[in-house]
Amino acid sequence: MSASYSVLWTEVAERDLREIITFIAGDKVPNALHVLENIRDKASALYAFPDRSRVVPELHSNGIFIYRELIISPWRLLYRITESNVYITAVLDSRRNVEEILLQRLIQS
Repeated sequence: MSASYSVLWTEVAERDLREIITFIAGDKVPNALHVLENIRDKASALYAFPDRSRVVPELHSNGIFIYRELIISPWRLLYRITESNVYITAVLDSRRNVEEILLQRLIQS
């Protein structure tokens, strides 16, 4: 039997998701609700086998191996795994430069 993890959202990831849903809702509310449900469902499924997803390539090439990503096209859900938790750390538009976004976040914090 495999270990079960708790899936927890960071404030930053919650804000990312809110911004995505608010943007989509400006066009069509039903679409926004569908996207929200899809992202939440896929994130929740990380409770089992969270290491099945790949390490974030942009971070991997810089020697950072603790962050993984789940692709929910066109978004990338970034997360890290601890002993008993999966922390969702960001939800990013895959059409944008992830390295630039993460660097900007580091500078701002």
